[in-house]
Order: sequence, then C-alpha cells, then structure tokens
Amino acid sequence: MIRAGLLLTALAGPVLAQEGAGNVLPCGQADRVDMLAEPWEDNTATYAEGQVRIALLDFVEPAGGAFRLMILSPPRDELGFRQCRVVLAGNGIGFYDMDFAARRSSYDPARGLTITLPARHYPANGDVDGDEGWFDLSVTIDQNSGDVRVQGFR
Repeated sequence: MIRAGLLLTALAGPVLAQEGAGNVLPCGQADRVDMLAEPWEDNTATYAEGQVRIALLDFVEPAGGAFRLMILSPPRDELGFRQCRVVLAGNGIGFYDMDFAARRSSYDPARGLTITLPARHYPANGDVDGDEGWFDLSVTIDQNSGDVRVQGFR
C-alpha cells in the first residue's frame, strides 16, 4: 500500500523541460499510474536490489507512439523518493511498440546499470506487421549522479 502511494506521488509532479541529450523527461501529470501496461506483473521489473524500477507505460494514444518507459531510480530526495524519469522516442511522442519481455541488463561500475530492450518507431511505410522500425533502445542509469542516458535511437 505504501509503495503504491509512493509511485502515485512520484508520478504527480508537473511536466518539466526536456532533460539531457534527447528523450528523457521528468515524470509529470501525464504519466499517470493507470497508464502502466497490463498485466502489471509482466510490464514492471526491479534491479539493483529493488532500488531501480522500470515500467512500461501504455498511453493508447497516439496509436503510432503510445508506449513509454518509466524509470524510478536513486538518488533519493530529502523525503526519500526516488527520481522518476520517462523515456520517449526521438519525435517527442512514445514508441509504436516495445518488447519489455526481451529486455536485458548489464552493470558497469564506471557507467551504471544499462537496460536494453527492442523498441519500434511507427513504420514509415505503415506496414505494422513487418519488421521495419525496430532497434535496440539502451538506457543507462547512474544511481550516484542521477544521470539517465539513452542510446540506440534511429
């Protein structure tokens, strides 16, 4: 019950300007907890002994970019809340698809935790049954500095 309240609180802040080199934004009111993709147990994961949580968000609209990746990670603020970030596609909206089950992770003490998963832009040719638009999205989380870096966008 307390964790659900913490998640709701972390998601309730205002939307702020884009952070870093591209597609990582602080969580805002648009990142509502009811946007967690169903079933929740298949679309959330924890790392670093529970300090880092990722979750797949499904906004339904726009249909060509409804999916986003939410990250809760250290450092914690003065109240003990983790920072909350959302990864969007390069076009400023979400991804057409993300294969959350195919994610993999690695840890490098010099860089941080890296999570990689297949993601997809809406295909330019409109063929949503084809393989066009897939790429490996990598997100590196530095728990000490709070930096969240994204690589792999096309």
